[in-house]
Amino acid sequence: MDASLQRLNVHLASVQPSATYRMMDRVAARRAEGANVISLSAGEPDFDTPAHIRAAAIDAINAGHTRYTPVAGMRALREAVARKFQRENGLDCSWQDTLVCSGGKQVIYNALAATLNAGDEVIVPAPCWVSYPEMVQLCGGRAVIAKCEHGAGFKLTPETLSQAISARTRWLILNSPSNPTGAVYSRDELRLLADVLLKHPHILVLSDDIYEHLVFDGAGFATIAQVEPRLAERTVTMNGVSKAYAMTGWRIGFCTAPRWLLDAMEKLQGQQTSGASSISQHAALAALEGPQDFIETSRRVFQARRDLMVASLTATPGLRCDLPAGAFYAFASCEGLIGRTSKGGVPLRTDEDVALALLEEANVAAVQGSAFGLGPYIRIAYALDDQALRQASDAIAEFASACR
Repeated sequence: MDASLQRLNVHLASVQPSATYRMMDRVAARRAEGANVISLSAGEPDFDTPAHIRAAAIDAINAGHTRYTPVAGMRALREAVARKFQRENGLDCSWQDTLVCSGGKQVIYNALAATLNAGDEVIVPAPCWVSYPEMVQLCGGRAVIAKCEHGAGFKLTPETLSQAISARTRWLILNSPSNPTGAVYSRDELRLLADVLLKHPHILVLSDDIYEHLVFDGAGFATIAQVEPRLAERTVTMNGVSKAYAMTGWRIGFCTAPRWLLDAMEKLQGQQTSGASSISQHAALAALEGPQDFIETSRRVFQARRDLMVASLTATPGLRCDLPAGAFYAFASCEGLIGRTSKGGVPLRTDEDVALALLEEANVAAVQGSAFGLGPYIRIAYALDDQALRQASDAIAEFASACR
C-alpha cells in the first residue's frame, strides 16, 4: 500500500486519544479475561433515565416523530431551553438564541470550529476535561494551559488569567463544577474573572455548565454571563441533559450564545450531522419541562457518595483528597505513592503507573490526573452504588498499603 494513502489531517495526527476512553477499553479487556473490575473511570451517572422521560421517547416513536428536525433543533425544545436559561440562570434569551446539538461535546466543538483560525489561542484552565485541548488542536488553534494548582482550589485566578492572555487569545474555557476536580466557582470568583475579561473585548468565553445541578453542601450555582451580563454578547453558555437527568446516551446538548455565533455553529452543524435525534429531542423536552424531583434526589445521593469516597481516600496511606464541591469526581493526590513499588513489583514513577497498577493488581479503574493536565493525581468517578464504592475503596486502601 502506498504510504501516502495513510496520510492524516495534520491537526488530527497530533491529537491524543481520550485517556478516559483508553482506560474504559482496558477495563473491557480485563473483564473479557474474567476479571471482576470496578470501574471508577466513566463520567456518567449510574441511574436509569427517569420513567417519564423514557415514556416521552416511546410516545414520540409511536406518534411517528422519527424524521429530520430543523438543524438547530425542534422549536418546542428550543423554547424549553430558553425557559431553562431564563428560570435557572437568569439569562435574557429567546428560543432564537439557542442551539440544540448531538451532545454537549458537539456544542463546544461547533463553537471552536466556527471561530478558530491558525495562530488563535484558547486559554484552558487545568486540570481540565481531556477533550478541551484536543478539540482546540483539531480546530487549528493552540491551547494555552493555565495551571490551577491545589493551593488555589484547582480554580483559575484573575492573576493567572491575566498572565495567559495575549493578542492572539480567542477563547477562555470555564468549567464549573469541574471535571476532573469537582471545583465550583463562586459568584465572587466569577466576578473577579469577569473584571479581567471586560478589559479584553477580543476574548470569547465558553462556559461549560454541564454539571450545574451537582453542587453540594447547599452552595448555589452561578454562570459567568449571569454574574456579568455585559459578557453575554461574547459568551457561549453550554449545558445539556446528560448529567442532570442521567441521559448520557441520549446525546443532547444545548447552548445560548450571540446570534452571529449561533448562525455560524448552525451552518457548520448543517454540513456535519444536521439536527440531533428527533426521539432524543422529545425526551429532552420532557426532561426540561417535566417533574424536576430527580435532580435533587440524585444530588443528595452523589453528595453522600462523595463523603463516603473522600473519607476513605483521606484515610488511605499515600493518598490525599480534598472535599470536592460538585460534580461526581474525587481528584486524589497520589504523590505519596510515587517512588514506591507496588506489591506486584511495578515501579510507581508516575500517576499513570499508579492507575495501571491499580487496575492490574486491585481490579479498580481510575484515570491518571496527568491526562487532565496535573499530576500526580488520580481521578475517581464515584458514580456507582455504595456497595461498589466500598469495595473499590477497600481495594484501593489495600493496594496502597502494600506499596513499598
